[in-house]
Amino acid sequence: MRIGLIAGPWIPVPPPAYGGTERVVDSLARGFAEAGHEVVLAVPSDSECPGLRVPDMRKAETAELGFTLSELSHVIRAYRGMGGVDIIHDHTMAGPLYPHRPPAVPVVTTIHCQLTPPAVDIYRDIGRTASIVAISHDQVSRTPDVPVARVIHHGMDLAGVPVGTGQGGYACFVGRMSPDKGPAQAIAVARKAGIPLRLAAKIREPEELRYFREVVEPLLGPTVEFIGELGNTEKYALMGEACAFLNPIQWSEPFGLVMIEALATGTPVIGTPIGAAPEVVDHGSTGYLASLDELPALLLRAGELSRAACRASVEQRFSSERMVADHLDLYTQLLEQKLPSGVSDPAMVRENQIHDSLAPGS
Repeated sequence: MRIGLIAGPWIPVPPPAYGGTERVVDSLARGFAEAGHEVVLAVPSDSECPGLRVPDMRKAETAELGFTLSELSHVIRAYRGMGGVDIIHDHTMAGPLYPHRPPAVPVVTTIHCQLTPPAVDIYRDIGRTASIVAISHDQVSRTPDVPVARVIHHGMDLAGVPVGTGQGGYACFVGRMSPDKGPAQAIAVARKAGIPLRLAAKIREPEELRYFREVVEPLLGPTVEFIGELGNTEKYALMGEACAFLNPIQWSEPFGLVMIEALATGTPVIGTPIGAAPEVVDHGSTGYLASLDELPALLLRAGELSRAACRASVEQRFSSERMVADHLDLYTQLLEQKLPSGVSDPAMVRENQIHDSLAPGS
C-alpha cells in the first residue's frame, strides 16, 4: 500500500518533548515502512520522521497551538500533495471535512480529543465520508451516534525505553500543566503518603502558565520539585526510577499515552479510574485505580506490584507492532470494500470490546 499520513501543523513528528498524537503518527509511519509499505507524510517541515514528504509544508507553529487558520492552511497543503496514495489517514480535525480530497481514496481519521458536544457534531458529519478510529471504548461509550469503524488503542515503540529500578525514592507526575491532568491532586496524594514527588510538565500556553503560577507553584516545597518539560531520554529516566507514576486525572481522558510510557519503564500507575484508565491499568497488577481519598494508602503499596508485569503489559497489549497491525488490517478491509468508508460497523466494535475484556487489565 501507499499510505498517506497527515499530522497537525503545531508540533514536529516525532515531538521533541510533549506531543502524544505526533508520537503515534511517528510510530505508525515507521511501522508501516518496516512492514513494506510506502508512506507519504504531510507533517511540519522540521519533522524528522523518515518517509516521503509532501512538499511546501511549513515549520511547526507551536506559538499558534490550536489556531484554526494554521490547521486549515496545513490541510490544504497536505491534500495537495496526496496524489497517488491508496489510502489517507488524517490525524487533524479539519482535514476530513476538506472538500477537495483526492477522489475515490478512502480517508481514515482518529479521534484524539474528548467527544464534547461540539466535537460530536463534527465527527458525526465526518463519519458520512470518512472512517473513524476511536482510541478507547470509553471515548465513544456515551456517543453511539458517532459512527466508529474501529477502536484501536495506542501503542509505543519499546526499543528505546529502558526498564528502571524504581529505587529513586520518589513518585513522579508527567503531563500537561492543566487542572484536567491533576498535578495539584498528585501533590496532595504524595504529601499525604509522605513520599517525595517530582513533576515534569509542559507549560507553553498562557492558561498553563497561569494555572502553574496560581495553583501549583505555591504547593512546591522541599518534598515537591518541579523539573520542567523533559525530552524522551530524561522522561524515561525519571519514570523508571520512580516508585510510582501518579495519574490522578480529573477528566475523561480519551486514552493517556503517558500511562503506557510509565508502565513500559516498569513503573506502576496510581490514579483515578476515569476515562480510559481502566482500559490501560490492571488494578492490583500494574497499578491501582481509586478515589483521591484512597490513593495515598495505595501509593504506599506500589512496591508490592511487579515491575516486570508492568513492562509485560505494554509488550503484550500496547506495542507499536500491535497498533500498526490493527491499522493495516483496517486499511485492508477498507480497500477491499469490506468496510465502506463513512459507515460504522457496530459488530466490529463489539468484537474489539470482547477482545479487550478478555485481555489482562480490562
